[in-house]
Amino acid sequence: MNRYAKPISEFSRLEKCLAGHCTPFKLAAQHPLFGDREEDENYALVLQSGTLSIHRQQDDLLVEIVAAPYIFGINAGMMGCSTEYLLVSQSLCSGFYLPAPDARHLIQQAGLWADAFSWLSWHHRVMEIRDTQLVGNNSYSQIRSILLDMAQWDEALRMRVGVMDFIQRRTRISRSVVAEVLAALRQGDYINMARGKLVSINRLPTEY
Repeated sequence: MNRYAKPISEFSRLEKCLAGHCTPFKLAAQHPLFGDREEDENYALVLQSGTLSIHRQQDDLLVEIVAAPYIFGINAGMMGCSTEYLLVSQSLCSGFYLPAPDARHLIQQAGLWADAFSWLSWHHRVMEIRDTQLVGNNSYSQIRSILLDMAQWDEALRMRVGVMDFIQRRTRISRSVVAEVLAALRQGDYINMARGKLVSINRLPTEY
């Protein structure tokens, strides 16, 4: 079983529920979403095509790059605090958004909280995997985990995202350490890179 497999049926029902009360968007790459919103405004967003990066606002830590189909923010504001993430398009993106309170009302009205819970449970599982890979591990283990994840991306995304920059922004490991590890892996023919982008992985040793 693919541990990253999304609950697509649940997504489709939520998408249909929310689509009639929304604001559509279409963005080129490298554009922020909701850049001019008020701090206390929260939105639910449905990404129907493309990829987005999610950044923690307080320190610009790169949390994740996500691909459509994807829903963000249906739980926004439920704990009495505003969304603390910045979303930036990584490719041509399209979808729609609506105020989070409206999304919650529509989900309640349609009786789709089981689907919403399924989606949020999947998202929680992805974050658990991320924590297992990164929290408390040494630098090489973190780099190795991220390389293995990047190898699962489609080629178009891999050719847009620089390996060193992505690893450094996601882990805050120093650029010199990341560069040293990547150079050693390339020299040992463990990975193939071109112009700073990951082409393929042959195999990765468990220890550096």
